[in-house]
Amino acid sequence: MGLRRKGRELAMQTLYALGFAETSDEFVEYSLLKQYPEVFHQLLTSERIDYSSPLSAFAEELIKNTIINLDDIADQITKHSANWSMESLAPLERSMLQIAVYELMFTDTPPAVVINEAIEISKKYSSEGAGKFLNGILDAVSKELKDTQDQGR
Repeated sequence: MGLRRKGRELAMQTLYALGFAETSDEFVEYSLLKQYPEVFHQLLTSERIDYSSPLSAFAEELIKNTIINLDDIADQITKHSANWSMESLAPLERSMLQIAVYELMFTDTPPAVVINEAIEISKKYSSEGAGKFLNGILDAVSKELKDTQDQGR
């Protein structure tokens, strides 16, 4: 498994654990990764977690930036999830969608990579139909973002 996929899984598990009931600025400033390393130990080797590692840095970047941009991300998910509200989505799927939509909106990661990673991770953690559901929403978000960029040129 690649380092970035592990980072995405770590970020998804963190967002899942938080449940996003309320997120404070204090959380963003003081990483959950450093406060609760035992929660994430299963994704890493049996060695002590190295917070300066690329895995932790990438996961922390995804977590913080997803939280910071959560309102915009939720708007995109809601817009493209037809008759589903954010609250009605399964928590793991919601967390994976939030991370993937963050990556689509705010990073240079190719959309095909973002969508594929979300689908592959969902196969490991979610129900059988989750991949199709995620693919549909992420593909719609990706197309809208591309259309918006093309119109801006």
